[in-house]
Amino acid sequence: MHLLNGQTSCVEAVSFYLQQIEKYSHLNCFLEIYKEEALHRAKELDEANRQGKVAGKLHGVVIALKDVISYKAHKLSAASKILEGFTSIYNATAVERLLEEGAIIIGRNNCDEFAMGSSNENSAFGNVLNAKDNSRVPGGSSGGSAVAVQAGLCMVSLGSDTGGSVRQPADFCGIIGLKPGYGRISRYGLIAYASSFDQIGIFANNIEDAALTLEIIAGEDAYDSTVSQTQVPAYTSLLEDNDRKYRIAYFPETLIHQGLDAEIAEGIHSFINELKQAGHTVEPVKFDLLDYIVPAYYILTTAEASSNLSRFDGVKYGYAAHTDVSDLTGFYKQSRSAGFGKEVKRRIMLGTFVLSAGYYDAYFTKAQQVRKILFDKTAAIFKDYDAIIAPTVPATAFRFGDKSDDPIEMFLADIYTVFANLVGIPGISLPLFSHTSGMPFGIQVMAAKDNELDLLRLSKRMMQMREKK
Repeated sequence: MHLLNGQTSCVEAVSFYLQQIEKYSHLNCFLEIYKEEALHRAKELDEANRQGKVAGKLHGVVIALKDVISYKAHKLSAASKILEGFTSIYNATAVERLLEEGAIIIGRNNCDEFAMGSSNENSAFGNVLNAKDNSRVPGGSSGGSAVAVQAGLCMVSLGSDTGGSVRQPADFCGIIGLKPGYGRISRYGLIAYASSFDQIGIFANNIEDAALTLEIIAGEDAYDSTVSQTQVPAYTSLLEDNDRKYRIAYFPETLIHQGLDAEIAEGIHSFINELKQAGHTVEPVKFDLLDYIVPAYYILTTAEASSNLSRFDGVKYGYAAHTDVSDLTGFYKQSRSAGFGKEVKRRIMLGTFVLSAGYYDAYFTKAQQVRKILFDKTAAIFKDYDAIIAPTVPATAFRFGDKSDDPIEMFLADIYTVFANLVGIPGISLPLFSHTSGMPFGIQVMAAKDNELDLLRLSKRMMQMREKK
């Protein structure tokens, strides 16, 4: 608003964020800063404003992009050596829509390689540090995008969420992380990890900013056959819900799970009581499939990753082995072995295994059956309830190296977030609490598919409840 009424200029805003980025460069959340380009665009927007031209809905809003989202004529690496030197040849649909509404892209954010990870320790370009405590991880895979908003280095950032990669780092960093339902935002221009799970998501400091960004980038797209055809509401003008009382479900199994931090469980139980006192209906719904969620998720996503990442072979673009090889297979092996990091190779091999002839039915088919059961059960719940609440993560941000030697423990930490991706519903992490460790933690809210409006409305009410305390 200050940008539109002349109280400040786009150039002043961009200059401020560039200074902040330089000041906090040790956080390693940016892989590249578009300094001159951002300032040039800011000058153009200021001039257009002086001439009285109609400003876009995101006039002068400074935004950062996770390094898996295409921005034409800019480097794109998925934080991997395998895409060394690659430059995007087109804009992602989400980026195109941001630019059309006057946004300023200030840089690309570090992340776990190919969006595979929960700690941002898997980037080929080093760890991203949590701005709250530099000894702790920011979460992943969109850790750089989360820290950019957390540390005040941009107004909004885009990440991607395949199994919690927006909501989990938002929780670890104490900000809002929104994963819309599957297909709500076009995936055109998003580097694929697991195509039936991937979704571009939004980091913001308040619900209004998240709602406006979603309103701009969501909607139909001829370049993505899986995009939702449901009309996109005017979220920002519909956020007020006239003190509506919501019907909210929670799975008691999520709150008594042995892996859940006692203080997080206590905080959520306390908040459930607050919701009831505010007049909302909050009821337990038995959910006996919790232990099936993570295995099904990792079987299906690694299978899709094995297929999707086969295109990165060093032949047409990216890293290529320079040693002499006598055959194409040898070239592939050398390029992919050197180009991919440890976690990416682990998931490619796991996915190739579950897709192999002897194990396809035993693993992949079974996981698909579990997914269908989860989908049906979730649809039944939303016939009676407006939302589901759960922890976002089982514990607050852990220290670097704590889980690096145990990939299974790292995988199991996704127990609360992968559910929304398996069934394709929208989810958001809200920064409502503070742990005695000094780190933030939040609550996860989920709504029915294509019902981001109720999700945002309820989220705003929840944020307001905590602000009053």
